[in-house]
Amino acid sequence: MYSLVSAPVLGFDLTRLGGGSATAEVLLRALRLSVGDLPILAERLPDEGVRGPLWVEVESAARKLPTLKGMKADDPASSLALVERAPIGSVDALLTCLRYDVMAWTWQGAGRDATQSETAAAATALLCDAAVASYLREVLDESTRRMLGAGWVAALRKLPAGKPIDLGPHHYAVSALLDRLRSITSKDLARLTQSAEDARRNAGGWSPAVHSASWAAYLSDRVRTAAAAQMLLVQAIDTAAIPLAERAGGVWNMLSGAVQALVVRDLLDTATAHRLLAPVVAALGPAWLG
Repeated sequence: MYSLVSAPVLGFDLTRLGGGSATAEVLLRALRLSVGDLPILAERLPDEGVRGPLWVEVESAARKLPTLKGMKADDPASSLALVERAPIGSVDALLTCLRYDVMAWTWQGAGRDATQSETAAAATALLCDAAVASYLREVLDESTRRMLGAGWVAALRKLPAGKPIDLGPHHYAVSALLDRLRSITSKDLARLTQSAEDARRNAGGWSPAVHSASWAAYLSDRVRTAAAAQMLLVQAIDTAAIPLAERAGGVWNMLSGAVQALVVRDLLDTATAHRLLAPVVAALGPAWLG
């Protein structure tokens, strides 16, 4: 359900979770790790005697996340609130994405025969601890969250700054849109909400356009670049304090599609680029396009 190729889906869930921005930050840092960083992470992984009980708590907490199974036909208000908050993916999907997509470069071999070194496996486990601690922020007790994240926090103090986040050949346009979002006014938000509503009512061609942009990212080896842009979007939307109802009601989809289009703008036909970018231009103006 979660993968780097489908980062907009992961982003949609993260933007609706209380710990979504923190999870996005873990993923962003993980996307920039290098071989030399792995021992620093591995050295700070607690032993199984510590981690075992914590992951029992994780499994219990994961079952507390809202799901659409809890919808009640006779309570539309409650059902709407559930739809707004229920994740599409799961903890298992997040861990799979981290282990096999984000950290794919640490595996040797193919298929079932693929293995990680002891150091890479420990580093990946530490990332999983940190990611799940933030992903389940709303349902994990504070003590468990802190213990799960302690190794990651300690490792961050020792990790080198790392290479800059790669947003591809259209770095400045992507950054400009994110900067514009971080500083939106109440009037901007009203226009964003209206534009998202208009786009939702006239959704023809939107899904194929997003698919084309995602396919272009895959073919051009910009999957990790596009995923990083989506994680930055999660954080920008949080900074902008866009209400949950608007995020769930169409604003995320509209902005996510625009970000995806910007990453591969040079590879998209005019009609596809226009379909994904026009709603955001209508709401925020064209200055950020460069």
